[in-house]
Amino acid sequence: MGDFVQKTVTRSAVRVLASPIESIAEFQTIVAGVITNNPFGCTAYQVGTENLDPVEKSREVYTARMVYQDMEAKAVGTVAVKSPTVAAYGTNVTTVMGNAALASAMGGTAVHALEDDSFTAALRCHDPNGEVYTVAFTRDRVTIASYEDDAVRTTVEAWADTVPALA
Repeated sequence: MGDFVQKTVTRSAVRVLASPIESIAEFQTIVAGVITNNPFGCTAYQVGTENLDPVEKSREVYTARMVYQDMEAKAVGTVAVKSPTVAAYGTNVTTVMGNAALASAMGGTAVHALEDDSFTAALRCHDPNGEVYTVAFTRDRVTIASYEDDAVRTTVEAWADTVPALA
């Protein structure tokens, strides 16, 4: 039997935020800013015959939570709505909050529990050195994954230091 021979050493690093990103608008601004402004200096690249952008969103999920409260503001039920885009998140929140049949079935009034919402977006980035790595954002952390060169972490960290919400 042959042995497995290590080919690369991939790393990951996490920055836990001092406080959660407050709103989906702020979250979207941060993620869109990375895609639009390319602060990591990423480069376009090709996989097979497909040309890929320097930074691309590879996945995103936005979950809203509504709590149904009775007349004494006691929680009588909850609903979580998972959405594939920011636009869908907004539409879904509006739809659930306005659904009288659901409120009646729950026996209370819907309140959007914004502090319990979760946002996730992962960006695939192509470093000038040829590495493809991921920068993933949630409300309370930023994770860099699948990088080899410490310069990648240093670059992302230097950028994150300039974004107040990522402190």
